[in-house]
Amino acid sequence: MNNKIIIGSRGSKLALAYANKVKNLISSFDPSIEKKITIETIKTSGDLFKDKKISEIGGKNLFCKEIEDKLIKKEIDIAVHSLKDMDSIETKGLVIQAYLKRNDSRESFVSKKFKNLSELNNATIGSSSRRRELQLKLLNKNIKVENIRGNIDTRIKKVETGEYDGVILALAGLKMLKLEKFAKETFSVKDFIPTAGQGIIAVQCREDDENAKKILKKINHNETETCALAERSFLKTLGGDCDTAVGCAAILNKDNIELNAQLFSDDGKKVFNVVKLGKSNQPQLLGKLAGEDILKKSKNSFAKKR
Repeated sequence: MNNKIIIGSRGSKLALAYANKVKNLISSFDPSIEKKITIETIKTSGDLFKDKKISEIGGKNLFCKEIEDKLIKKEIDIAVHSLKDMDSIETKGLVIQAYLKRNDSRESFVSKKFKNLSELNNATIGSSSRRRELQLKLLNKNIKVENIRGNIDTRIKKVETGEYDGVILALAGLKMLKLEKFAKETFSVKDFIPTAGQGIIAVQCREDDENAKKILKKINHNETETCALAERSFLKTLGGDCDTAVGCAAILNKDNIELNAQLFSDDGKKVFNVVKLGKSNQPQLLGKLAGEDILKKSKNSFAKKR
């Protein structure tokens, strides 16, 4: 770490924008360190199989595993991830040492033809997310949902060329790439609950790397960390997998957290909602209690996977 700092990242435009943000934040605390930092792009399983649904190629952590492997082997010093791509159970020997200030966590509707979801009739929306598919049908039953993969640019292009009538994209990614002009409609996190961790950049290092931990502690955003811990605790308690249609969003208000969560039954026919309030100094307890509540509500219609 004294000679150089290697940041590991996926190679997409969005992932590299996140990695550069981490680099710039580290450098802002110590400008002399900037020239020591390099970014190494790493292909993940999720990048290699772009035609298939995430659930078909192994599920959660597909965009993180190869990066984490390099971190464990000490081939990189720091790993940058979208928190929503990470498993709720931390990889042994690694730790998320910094959560950057949360970007906009809301979902947005991108379309060339339409201004909002309510006017869609027999239209085709692209989504690779089971959660988004079922949430869309709650808002408008006259929507057909077809699988779509690829980075943000690719998905927008497929809408612009008429392959799809629209697509749902995280507003955080659009804003990061200055593409928010394509968002025709934006939903509140209570009306269209995003996936846990949406809009949060997580920075990971080895648990025994004290130098990296010291550096990353400086760029951690405490309020974002509080929300992230609540959301990840909820997911861990729920014990689902990448096929589980679940949304979760923590809202921090001074000393209090409001956790909004939504779970669909395995057959997609039932939906369960929980709103849980708690103190900001106990985010993991709040997530656990919300998870237990929604498990009770869903009874036998949701099978806990782990």
